[in-house]
Amino acid sequence: MNAINHALHTPLTTRLFGLPLVNATRIAAVEDILSMTRLRKKSTVNFVNAHCINTAMRHPKYRAALEASDRLLPDGSGMRIASRWANAPFGENLNGTDLFPIICQQAAQRGLSIYLLGGRPATAARAAARMVERFPALKIAGTQDGYFDADDSERVIATVNASQPDLVLVGFGVPTQELWINAHRDAIDAPVVMGVGGLFDYYAGNIPRAPKAMRRVGCEWIWRLMQEPRRLASRYLIGNTLFLALALLHALSLHHPMRLFQAFLKRALDITIAGSAVVMLSPAIALIVACIRLEDGGPVLFSQQRIGAKGKPFKMFKFRSMVQNAEARRAELMAQSEREGACFKMKKDPRITRVGALLRRASLDELPQLLNVLRGEMSIVGPRPALPDEVVNYQGQSWLRLMGKPGITCIWQVSGRADIPFDRQVEMDVEYLQNPSLWQDIKLIFKTIPAVITARGAY
Repeated sequence: MNAINHALHTPLTTRLFGLPLVNATRIAAVEDILSMTRLRKKSTVNFVNAHCINTAMRHPKYRAALEASDRLLPDGSGMRIASRWANAPFGENLNGTDLFPIICQQAAQRGLSIYLLGGRPATAARAAARMVERFPALKIAGTQDGYFDADDSERVIATVNASQPDLVLVGFGVPTQELWINAHRDAIDAPVVMGVGGLFDYYAGNIPRAPKAMRRVGCEWIWRLMQEPRRLASRYLIGNTLFLALALLHALSLHHPMRLFQAFLKRALDITIAGSAVVMLSPAIALIVACIRLEDGGPVLFSQQRIGAKGKPFKMFKFRSMVQNAEARRAELMAQSEREGACFKMKKDPRITRVGALLRRASLDELPQLLNVLRGEMSIVGPRPALPDEVVNYQGQSWLRLMGKPGITCIWQVSGRADIPFDRQVEMDVEYLQNPSLWQDIKLIFKTIPAVITARGAY
């Protein structure tokens, strides 16, 4: 009864990068996890480290899998650094490598069984055998390597369920294991399923752990990089730099909520991204310029008056994707607009050129707006800039879209673009402007990439 009461008590958590991370000692974290097995309620436990945060930024489904977890355990020195910068309370480093022997010891004492799923052939079995040597009373329900086809998941799950484990450890690596667990959690009968990454390799003897001195000072990642430089160079050398930048921006957004400081940081982000993009995309820009000129010999850039922050008009640049007299023909097509409200939109606009259709499909016609960003007229993230005659027809809260700078991308553009009704677009834009956050801007920038690739709602 005491174990059940303890399990019903949710441990303290600290919100970091928008995720609730368990704030506890290793012993308390293991107690909480094993107590959940007594409830027989299906629960999911995952770890979050610097690599996980970087992955979540560009992988919405993985982020969703983390958010669906019942427990998220902070793993690694990077998370501790981020917590210090954010002034967020932080318990012990709850990495899987340190927790695993404690879990096995406590499971042996309580008569709980563990199933090891993942790793290369024989790796899980060797790891299980070594833990049984250390804790003879430990019950290993079974082991299975991670080298099976997706079509075999049902068979593997049936084997796991037949062994009736209390705890299933899944070691497929990030983000594969979290996505697999999230997709199949309802089918797995075990009360607790836990994603453990490459944990089995350490306890099977495939990879040596860093010396304790390196672990104590938070430099275990250097040891791992030395062991597998080719595989881990990008993850640690580039990934750690990206993570520290994200952690700094996250901390600054928490400590300095003043609008003025937010605007300063947002402008710095805009200049950095726009300037870098212009340089990196210059070959693609040159190719687009050539294609537009070759099609009809007309001008490459199209400028149009738009309404910016606080109603101030400005000239917005785009690559020309329509015939040269497109503006003159717009009035005659207004009656055929396929979007309700003030904004004009047609899926099969007869004014669009062949090159223009390709540019629009890939959102490449928007690239010259990087110049608007550098000029300070637009931001990377913000409500899409409206035409003057659209603004004249604004009603209700639509006017609130003019509270901030317009942007190249926005919330509704990464959520369906033109498929979203205008009234809903307004609601999303207003909510974004009323709750400014650099962290949200960074997430939207990363989400823009798959939105552009899938071209959902682009026309």
